[in-house]
Amino acid sequence: MLIVSEKMLVKYCAPTLAGIKTGNLFNCSYSCEEQLQNQINEFNKILNPKGVFITLLRKNAEKALIYVYRRNRLENDMSNVEVKEFLEGNGYIFDDTCSFISELSSRLCRSEAFPHEIGLFLGYPLHDVKAFIENSGKNCKCIGCWKVYSDEGEANKIFAKYKKCTDIYCKKHSQGLSIQRLTIAV
Repeated sequence: MLIVSEKMLVKYCAPTLAGIKTGNLFNCSYSCEEQLQNQINEFNKILNPKGVFITLLRKNAEKALIYVYRRNRLENDMSNVEVKEFLEGNGYIFDDTCSFISELSSRLCRSEAFPHEIGLFLGYPLHDVKAFIENSGKNCKCIGCWKVYSDEGEANKIFAKYKKCTDIYCKKHSQGLSIQRLTIAV
């Protein structure tokens, strides 16, 4: 039984596979941790050469939180001085991007709640992440992939682009195109 399937990766991570988004998250059910990790490893063999990485961020008895990301985009995002300062100001220690992911995973495992800085790992704008925290998730201008507090017009364009990408990828995958073929090497 597949726990993490190509269909799930395409449905929940198409913008990342297409190279237009830093990362995506999704939950999946599992019954055997070893099988889950083996499937992640198999997908990593296929996707890592194209710049896409998959990691298990958190698990409980039956659900796993999977993070799919573009390492080069994440490194670029995390090298932004303001982002780095924000994360370091929130207790992250920067050795490399993997240390940020490890700290995020640790925080997720210690709490049922999502740490709000998780948006930075998904490519959300820093000003929206900060405003979300400052406003306790209220008073946003619009909601799409994230709650928008600043440039509503630009955010809606991005949301539409992500949706169109997902629609196209799901259609192409249902027509038989493999995840390897769908994933853009960037």
